[in-house]
Amino acid sequence: MTSPTIPLSSSAATKPSTGLTFATRRKFFLAAMALPAVAYVLALGVFPLAKGIWYSLYEYNLLKPARTHFGNYVNLLADADFRGAIANTVVFTVFAVGIELVFGFIIALALWRDDRFNRICLTLILIPVTITPLVVGLIFKGLLLADYGMIGYYLSDWGLTDPRGLFATPSTALATLIFIDIWEWTPLVTLILLAGLKALPGDLLEAAAVDGATPFRTFRSITLPLMLPAVMLALTLRTIDAFRVFDSVFVTTGGGPGNSTNTLMVYAVKEGLSFFNIGKASAIANIALLCVAVIAAAFILMIRHFDKKANGR
Repeated sequence: MTSPTIPLSSSAATKPSTGLTFATRRKFFLAAMALPAVAYVLALGVFPLAKGIWYSLYEYNLLKPARTHFGNYVNLLADADFRGAIANTVVFTVFAVGIELVFGFIIALALWRDDRFNRICLTLILIPVTITPLVVGLIFKGLLLADYGMIGYYLSDWGLTDPRGLFATPSTALATLIFIDIWEWTPLVTLILLAGLKALPGDLLEAAAVDGATPFRTFRSITLPLMLPAVMLALTLRTIDAFRVFDSVFVTTGGGPGNSTNTLMVYAVKEGLSFFNIGKASAIANIALLCVAVIAAAFILMIRHFDKKANGR
C-alpha cells in the first residue's frame, strides 16, 4: 500500500530553505554584484585620495623620515614657485580654452549643414582628439626643435624664432604649449557645439528667416541664447581638463625654461618624484583638486541656469 501524501501548506511550500525571503536574497545578490566595483573605487580612488590628504598635513620627505605637522599649506602661500605655477596654469587655461571656444564655434557653424562634404571634414578634424596628449607633445617637440625639427629648424634658420627654439625661451614656450592644446582640443569643442546646433528647433530659425531677420540678428537673438547650455558644457569639460594639464608640458619643456611653463600638476610631480617631498606634492595636488571642484561646481550651476532659461522654466 502506498502511504497517503500529506499536503504542504502554502507558507511552507514557498518558504526558502535558507529561511530568507526573496527580497532579502535579492538585496544580498545586488550587494555581491556591486562589491567588486565598490572595492575598485575604494582601492584606486578613495584610499589614494585619503592618503594624499593625510600626507599633505606633514612636511614629509622620503629622505627625512621625521614629520612636522601642518606646515605645507602655510609654506605654499609664501612659495614663489607655487604662485608662479598657479599663474601659469591660469594663463594656460584662460587662453587655451577661450581660443578653442571661438575657433570651435566658427568651425561648428561652418559644418552646420548636414551634407557629405561636411561629414568628411568633421571626421578629418577629429583625428587630433584620438591622439593621446603625451604623443601629441612628442610630435610637436620633434617638429619644433631648433636642432632637427622639420619646422623649428627652418624657423630658427630664417631668424623667425630664437636660435634655441620655441621651447627654450620663456617668451615663446608657454604660447607654444597653448597652441599645441588648441590644435588638439578644438575639434572636441567643435563636436560639442555642433551637436548643440543640430538640436536647435528648426521652426524658430525658419520663422526668423520669414520675418526678414538678418543672419547676425538670428545668431544673436536665437542661436546664441539657445546654445548657451552647450557652450557651458564645452567650457566645463575643457576648463577642468586644461587646468590639470601635465602630459604635453612634461614631455616638451618639463616646466622650463626656468619655471616659465611650470603648471600645478608639473610642479607637484617635480616635488614628489624629483625631490621626494611627498607632503608638499600632496598639498599641491590637493589644492589643484580643490580648484577643479570649485570650477566644476560653478559651471554646473551656470549650465542649469542657462538650461532653464533656454527652455523657459
